[in-house]
Amino acid sequence: MELAGRPTVDKVDFKKTLKHLYLPSKQEFELVDVPSMQFLMIDGQGDPNTAASYQRALEALYAVAYTVKFASKKELERDFTVPPLEGLWWALDMEAFTTTSSKDAWLWTMMIMQPDWIGEPMVAAACKKAASSRDLPALEDLRLERFDEGLAVQILHIGPYDAEGPTIARLHHEYLPREGLVENGKHHEIYLSDPRRVVPEKWKTVLRQPVRRHED
Repeated sequence: MELAGRPTVDKVDFKKTLKHLYLPSKQEFELVDVPSMQFLMIDGQGDPNTAASYQRALEALYAVAYTVKFASKKELERDFTVPPLEGLWWALDMEAFTTTSSKDAWLWTMMIMQPDWIGEPMVAAACKKAASSRDLPALEDLRLERFDEGLAVQILHIGPYDAEGPTIARLHHEYLPREGLVENGKHHEIYLSDPRRVVPEKWKTVLRQPVRRHED
């Protein structure tokens, strides 16, 4: 594509090219087959509302994600919109996810998807560049890793994060047993709204649960 005699770079928006993964129904649970994708990831534990480690993880993830994006556009002439933040959540007591208590016991992996053309060298260079401009202690825990999720059930939740409990409970106690499905991985959330700019009542979050057929 060219504009005024100068070549321009088309920007890929994965929320549009992978719309079936990022914009499910808000009414009904949907069964999807999630392809293998790679992510920037950081693991941690604690209440996302209060744990300093959680905030440090997000700072490092976004710093590297945007540095990679700009490097990809400049060096590879391949531009893309930075995908939304995602999180894998679990706990020793999984009932913690149907209540608003015991968040200090939550374990998480926060992550941002990366295009397949991004490799380890570019991520390493982005980490080095990000570290040179600001203090990001969580960088030492950041990694690029492929995630094979496969078959999953998902739904779009609209509202505060603390209001997700009934939908998650309905998924596990009603939908999965009725459809002959069982859990096959960690609870997965994709955050489509910026909580700094959108009121909690309008937050959009994809709730996803990897599954397998009961007989598998």
